[in-house]
Amino acid sequence: MGAVMAAEARCEQPERATPENWMYPPADGWTYDQVKELVLPCDWELLGGKIVVRGVNKWWHQVVRDELYYRLRGTKPESLMINSEQWVFFDEKNVPKPDIVLFDKSGLDVRTLDCIPVDRVVLAVEIVSPGSRTEDRFYKPALYAGAKIDHYWRIERGEDDLPVVHEYLRRQEEDRYTPRSERPTHTGILKTDVPFPIEIDLRSLIEV
Repeated sequence: MGAVMAAEARCEQPERATPENWMYPPADGWTYDQVKELVLPCDWELLGGKIVVRGVNKWWHQVVRDELYYRLRGTKPESLMINSEQWVFFDEKNVPKPDIVLFDKSGLDVRTLDCIPVDRVVLAVEIVSPGSRTEDRFYKPALYAGAKIDHYWRIERGEDDLPVVHEYLRRQEEDRYTPRSERPTHTGILKTDVPFPIEIDLRSLIEV
């Protein structure tokens, strides 16, 4: 009986995603309107019309994200706002949740936003977990560059648990990311002048 019900769920064209059918998207994929009210016992995002479950974050991921959030919040220009794990609306089939996102808040009523408009995003940051390597290293950089987000940081867990920051800039004529030529990988100290000047002792992000 269970197999029959699952097969029927795959054949139907549902009007919206539910806890029972979210794993069986329509032939052309889910849209944001179909999934925005979905409640699951896990975190998730919409990528390519598919609901992608975000794994349970371990201590290292959580502490690096939270500490970096507060450092960026304390140094960002007043015109920018920062969020963590907030939906960003790219198009109806792609609504990811970057670990950290900085965006231009000018003219936006941020108190009523369900999603950050992608054309306002200045910097997207992804902190790589074992279950997110493919998305963070390949799928999301292509998606973010194609949406004209100028700055992307990918943070990996290096030796002795120290964060390693890979900094990318969008090559505007091609809508793809390339490493910064001067110092694309930051170990020990994250120091950059884009999208605004910042210097962070990366070890301090994991000190407890």
